[in-house]
Amino acid sequence: MTPKTPPGQTRERVYSFVRDRLLAGSPPSVREVQEAFSFKAVESARAHLTALVKEGKLLKEGSKARAYRLPDTAAYEEPPVQVPLLGRVPAGPLSEAIEDIESYLPVRSKFRGAELFALRVEGDSMRDAGILDGDVVIVQRQQTADPGDIIVAMIDGEATVKTLFVEGRRIELRPQNPEYAPIVPGPTELSVLGKVLEVRRHLDENPFRAALTRYGASSSSGGQGAIA
Repeated sequence: MTPKTPPGQTRERVYSFVRDRLLAGSPPSVREVQEAFSFKAVESARAHLTALVKEGKLLKEGSKARAYRLPDTAAYEEPPVQVPLLGRVPAGPLSEAIEDIESYLPVRSKFRGAELFALRVEGDSMRDAGILDGDVVIVQRQQTADPGDIIVAMIDGEATVKTLFVEGRRIELRPQNPEYAPIVPGPTELSVLGKVLEVRRHLDENPFRAALTRYGASSSSGGQGAIA
């Protein structure tokens, strides 16, 4: 006879399932919880959810079908905004921006009401600002910006991401990497496409991954360890 999973372990798995769905902006119904864990009765799912509410891990809003929320999210919080990922923008030498929609990304609803788009960064000229090759930047579309803002700019039909500096009538797009020189556009050459609000990164695409892998291979004879 197969031993039953202890109730505490099952409840923790239910919590993880509901939490992940809530963070993705897709609250599950009680029946969806039942189906996800193959409970024979919907009341079994409801009992776990009720226990999680009593433990303070979840909040319940009235009698709605998808009434459960995380305690650190306000009851009125709306689902994430879906932002189009348009293509690539260089953080290095200028090149033409690609505006084909690759996919859509969920963005926190605090940006709701703003016109947003996302671009994938190519190059490392913004390295010291924490923007690396392969990162995705979330951009608020706007035609003006303040000095010090990190912006996506268009110069003669080519796009780049840089920090905006203004000295008198002189405008500079400064990289955050000493290996690159500032771009000084003429007064009619520059168009601001938007301001960078957020940076996203997948660790398996980190440009330092290959270097760390090589380091691990070269030092494997000296013992094992972990880098964090």
